[in-house]
Amino acid sequence: MKKIFLIVLLALFTSCAALKQKLPEREFRGFWVATVVNIDWPKNGKDAIEKQKEDYLKILDFYDQLNFNTAIVQIRTAGDAFYPSDYAPWSQYLTGEQGIAPDTEENLLAWMISETHERGMEFHAWLNPYRATFDLNTTLLSEQHDYYTHPDWMVKYGKKYYYNPGEPAVQDHMIALIDEIVKNYTIDAIHFDDYFYPYKITGETFNDVATFNLYKLPNQTIEDWRRSSIDSLIRKTHYAIKKEKPWVQFGVSPFGVWKNKATDSKGSDTQAGQTTYDDLYADPLLWMQEGWIDYIIPQAYWSIALPVASHKTIMEWWAANSPNTNLYMGNGPYKIRNNSDKAWDNKKELPNQIKLGRKTPNIQGNAFFSAKSLMNDHEDVVNILKRKYYSKIALNPSTPNRTGNKIAIPKIVRIHKTNTSVNIQFNGLENFRYGLAFGAKKSGKNQLKLKKLLRTKIPLSLNSITLSNTILKNKKKIALVFIDKFGQETQPIFINLDQIVPYD
Repeated sequence: MKKIFLIVLLALFTSCAALKQKLPEREFRGFWVATVVNIDWPKNGKDAIEKQKEDYLKILDFYDQLNFNTAIVQIRTAGDAFYPSDYAPWSQYLTGEQGIAPDTEENLLAWMISETHERGMEFHAWLNPYRATFDLNTTLLSEQHDYYTHPDWMVKYGKKYYYNPGEPAVQDHMIALIDEIVKNYTIDAIHFDDYFYPYKITGETFNDVATFNLYKLPNQTIEDWRRSSIDSLIRKTHYAIKKEKPWVQFGVSPFGVWKNKATDSKGSDTQAGQTTYDDLYADPLLWMQEGWIDYIIPQAYWSIALPVASHKTIMEWWAANSPNTNLYMGNGPYKIRNNSDKAWDNKKELPNQIKLGRKTPNIQGNAFFSAKSLMNDHEDVVNILKRKYYSKIALNPSTPNRTGNKIAIPKIVRIHKTNTSVNIQFNGLENFRYGLAFGAKKSGKNQLKLKKLLRTKIPLSLNSITLSNTILKNKKKIALVFIDKFGQETQPIFINLDQIVPYD
């Protein structure tokens, strides 16, 4: 009996310890907002602008309440754009008809970025570089679409048209598109998904032999040439971004299996029907080795124990093979209670993937495909995530390939204290994303140290921040910490509110 009691007591202690497990202070928590064929947003391209705005805010607010910190929003689906572009027509998924501008003078993308930032989230601009059309009905394309303006760039494959990745002019076009976005918008990252060369279709041939014969190197195979074409776009994208704005990240979300172990001893112990390296001609291991990408999110949309492609096996493989790069895992909540793999019927499958990732060295967060998957259903899963895994905010991981230059701490210009709030104005806030406010207390002679976090991810507006008395709760001493555009924290700035004369 005594032994049984001790076992029960130990179990209770272990359970309590697990409940008190410290949540990560920095963790990538992303969600993909797919716009192609209106998967997540807008619900309909013909919806009024105000409804589209309302629906976008519903997505942000849902994930804000779950303490997520990154929106990965698809702004180019198939040769189109969700913003005014010199290189692509307006998307039919935004306006109902390709080439027709939204019925507003407001820049909708700039508004989306602003609203995302107001919630302390990063905005990652997601582009599909090589898909030119979503089907073969070209009568719905705008005359501005590259299908009409550059037919020599197009390759018909299956039921779609694709840009020919091996054409240097195609690469230059893509870089011009990326440069346009980076220059004109306050995005935090450029993001590519898994569509490089298209997934192979039995009995079909991707007809780029003429381009291969024109540009191949001596003794180069078509497979190696295709991979070198994708490598070239990745390298050029990296340099285009960093030249313009070094803090803007570049991330890629490849198909989850690089190679199967059966074909390469360095591959994962999986039996995937297609692989990133052999079938999509993408080599993210090289991109990481060369420092061309800041983060990678392998799409591991399988259950933990699926025999042919276990989420656990794939996660551990990437954790051991991701140098110079932040590694986050892509999860598939769209499969919950909607898949032949019955593991997804278990409400703990997704939470257990998060738990497993936190226990695995080098995994720094997760991204969910897609945004709507948890919004209207699966309340039991959401409750588990909120209670056990996302009950507190987490800062985004800092950029691994950041420059060595340190940005100066902002300087206080003026403090305006009223009966209801404190407004603090600064010089130099343009270098930062958001601020954190802490209570502070004395620690030794003339020293202060951080105490309780009072307010998280304070938006930086007009070079100032405002803290209400409700937040301050009669605190006499506070400290402000700022997060710069590379995700790095400043040293705390201590403020003694007792010594400030209030304004009427």
